[in-house]
Amino acid sequence: MLTVRDLRVRYARAILGLRRVSLDVAPGSVVAVLGSNGAGKTTLLRAISGVLGEYSGTVERGSIEFEGRSLMGRSAPAVVSTGIVQAPEGRRIFERLTVAENLRIGAFGVRDPAARVRARKSVHDLFPILYERRDQRAGLLSGGQQQMLAIGRALMAQPRLLLLDEPSLGLAPKVVGQVAQVIRQINSLGTAVVLVEQNAAMALSVATHAYVLATGEVCLSGPAGELAAHDGVRDLYLGRDAEQAVGRELTGARALPALARWSQ
Repeated sequence: MLTVRDLRVRYARAILGLRRVSLDVAPGSVVAVLGSNGAGKTTLLRAISGVLGEYSGTVERGSIEFEGRSLMGRSAPAVVSTGIVQAPEGRRIFERLTVAENLRIGAFGVRDPAARVRARKSVHDLFPILYERRDQRAGLLSGGQQQMLAIGRALMAQPRLLLLDEPSLGLAPKVVGQVAQVIRQINSLGTAVVLVEQNAAMALSVATHAYVLATGEVCLSGPAGELAAHDGVRDLYLGRDAEQAVGRELTGARALPALARWSQ
């Protein structure tokens, strides 16, 4: 579905963001991209989604293809039109607008009115609280609910591939678990997901395949279960409790019902 080959990215013609990164995303999969701050995770998503230029970044080498078509040089709207949508780090909702208005913005590029109605119904089915609070200003939502809105806004564009950048950032542990449930639910409905996360325990619990980045390069990759058992991944990213939690999730993973609300 998505193929990235030997990607090299530089910022402001000086700072090397990615050295040579290759990655594959199969239809219907959840691919986790792990790594510490500065490893290149967000840079990778920016390159895929076509927003790299907004951050003074350029692709110096390599290729990005989605369903056999090159994404190189395409603008962000053009990338969205192919079926790839990103929910950015930090949620980036429009706080002064209502929940309903935020969702309408997500469907801006959808020309078919009936498709917009279907997308809104799907988001409300997944996140009933967004319907209940549709007339409330988005800035008054809790942190977890704002993350819900950010994901829902991305889903309004009806992506075939959803890029999630640090969806657990700043959320309480209980809410992080609920984020994982939502990712499973979205994936069970047919949307492939690329999940960038520092929370390796959560990411490996939902992913089918994973890549670990270090200083702009892929240092490890493989099935999520194998990486969860890898000594290096355990030592760097997983504590004992988190490791046991990942093991339970990987052996008993299943799509969970949609969440009505997040409490925090």
